[in-house]
Amino acid sequence: MPGKETTHVPPWEEQGAKALAGGIAARRGKGYLRRAWSNRLAVLGGGLVAVMLGLSLLAPWLAPYEPTQVNLAQRLLPPSSQHWFGTDEVGRDLFSRVLDGGRRSIGAGLAVVAIAMACGLILGGISGWFGGKVDLILMRVMDVILAFPALVLAMAVAAALGPGLQSTVLAVAFVRIPVYVRLVRAQVLSLREREFVQAAVALGAPAPRILKDHLLPNSLGPVVVQATLDVGNAMLLAATLSFLGLGVRAPAAEWGAMVNAGRAYLLDQWWYATFPGAAILLTAMGFNLLGDGLRDALDPRRKTSSL
Repeated sequence: MPGKETTHVPPWEEQGAKALAGGIAARRGKGYLRRAWSNRLAVLGGGLVAVMLGLSLLAPWLAPYEPTQVNLAQRLLPPSSQHWFGTDEVGRDLFSRVLDGGRRSIGAGLAVVAIAMACGLILGGISGWFGGKVDLILMRVMDVILAFPALVLAMAVAAALGPGLQSTVLAVAFVRIPVYVRLVRAQVLSLREREFVQAAVALGAPAPRILKDHLLPNSLGPVVVQATLDVGNAMLLAATLSFLGLGVRAPAAEWGAMVNAGRAYLLDQWWYATFPGAAILLTAMGFNLLGDGLRDALDPRRKTSSL
């Protein structure tokens, strides 16, 4: 374990240890995919995510109008054949803005999860493998972050960084990092006693190589499930910051900011806040259903759910 002297590792023995770990991961992966595909909720969630991602990525070609095009003569028009989702207070086409805003809203959720997961893999792997004072210090720092309400801490970080999409992403990612650190640490603590890890240690493989080639790849299953579940939550938190004025700045389109702008017109112009709010709901629901299905597939003790 950590602290042992390292020796020269023959290439064929090191390759054998990697092959053993890779074979275990490959066999598990095939079984997980079969169980996930048989889960109708996971398929439904994946379909929703694929549709919303596709619409957002193709927004420049699908949008019938320029998202920032102002036309005061057509302000606050209800949904029609010309403007499917109606128009906003300055005559911009809401359908075009919802499509364009998806790139920022979904992109922000994916970026938050990517940053938090990357930091969690590194810090959680170090904490779980080395233990001792390193583990103690890292866990206490994570406990301090978790002690604050997520929204309050994200608001404070975003306000300190200044309004903007990048500030929102960094603030929400900072709040979500402890979740991944604790999850990866728990996985590493469990895997470090497995035979293929013990074999790598006995062969004298250095700690960074053991983490990179054996521990972290075999910890990815639960982390990916958590990330899938977390995209929806990250989107909602980022949308909340935009709703509070700490996110995307006008005239750029973003779902949370659009809901905030439409709040003042909700009683008479219901479409203004409804359609971007529905986009947030469908996308978050899709990621949550997909995450639930993957969680069921990765847990052999849970029966595959179906509609």
